[in-house]
Amino acid sequence: MGRVELPEDLGDGPFSVGQARAAGLRDGDLRALHRPTRAVRVAALPASLVERATAFAVALPPDAAFSHATAARLLGLPLPAALEAEVLLDVMRPTGRSRTRRAGCRGHRGLESREVVLCHGLRVVGGADTWCDLGELPCGSMTVDDLVVVADALLGPPHPLAVGTLSAALERRVRPRGRGALLDALTLARPGSRSPMETRARLMFVRAGFPEAEVNGVVRDANGGWLLEGDLVWRRQRVVGEYQGEAHADRRRRSSDAQRAGLARDEGWTVLELWAEDIWSPPRRRTTLRGFAAALGLDPGTLRIQ
Repeated sequence: MGRVELPEDLGDGPFSVGQARAAGLRDGDLRALHRPTRAVRVAALPASLVERATAFAVALPPDAAFSHATAARLLGLPLPAALEAEVLLDVMRPTGRSRTRRAGCRGHRGLESREVVLCHGLRVVGGADTWCDLGELPCGSMTVDDLVVVADALLGPPHPLAVGTLSAALERRVRPRGRGALLDALTLARPGSRSPMETRARLMFVRAGFPEAEVNGVVRDANGGWLLEGDLVWRRQRVVGEYQGEAHADRRRRSSDAQRAGLARDEGWTVLELWAEDIWSPPRRRTTLRGFAAALGLDPGTLRIQ
């Protein structure tokens, strides 16, 4: 597309065709600009979700807000890959208004019963209501574990909500789809998790019948000195499970982790590593669970190791 010199009062962001005409742009100028949605123009093609949503917001009515998977992504909540890659933007309006019908959008109604917050300068359905909306997505979109991952994220920074806030949001719904899955997720949600895979690691042990671990618990030496903060801590048994994600792949980080684990072992702790494959691969999962069972002094026959 050809370059158009934009009037200063249009700024660098998206603007409506009406604003463009009022600023003196001609039809040829408008055709040379990017058209993210009907009646909106922008100099540079929107690349990120925030840029796309900002462009669409120019054309949306003032009573609309982004919802469902779009809201979750704008709020920084972790979603399954299929929803992270969703192209359509979810837009919600009050029940008494017509659904948004615009290419690139999926319209919803019911905004009057949801909290709306500002995120990236955009009107977005709040975290607790978005969690409920995710549970109402078509069957298969979000598993119970996916909903727990989102709930755990909402219970910590930068949000952070209380379990009671999620529960209250669900109770305000009238016969919501997915209520059973949301209630199950609510009983499994815990504050303290710092990543989706930490949550999934915790759930792996819960589903296998292990005693519940402390999340990101501090381990100290005999004199009260700080040794490490374990992702999963079974304090009575003095066992720590450390999930090793991409952040731990750096050689210097691996060296630091090994040194801290060695100090903890000197104090009588058992430190076991966990990897993504230990959670996703059934053979690796079974081996991992048996290894932790042995460290915790549990009889594998009493557990649900699958």
